[in-house]
Amino acid sequence: MPKMKTHSGTKKRFKLTATGLVKRGRPGTSHLAPGKTQKRVRHLRKSATVCSSDLKRIRQQIANIK
Repeated sequence: MPKMKTHSGTKKRFKLTATGLVKRGRPGTSHLAPGKTQKRVRHLRKSATVCSSDLKRIRQQIANIK
């Protein structure tokens, strides 16, 4: 059986924390920003954690990242 490969798109979008959670960026920041309020754009800059229902699938895709 061949080795599991890390999904290239996933490794660019997600980071693992020291406690094993997966961090992600928030969508909606780079396009049509003038139509959004400054407060909304500012809050979208902060990272978030992946919800528990998606966690298993994403961990599988970035299996080889430390």
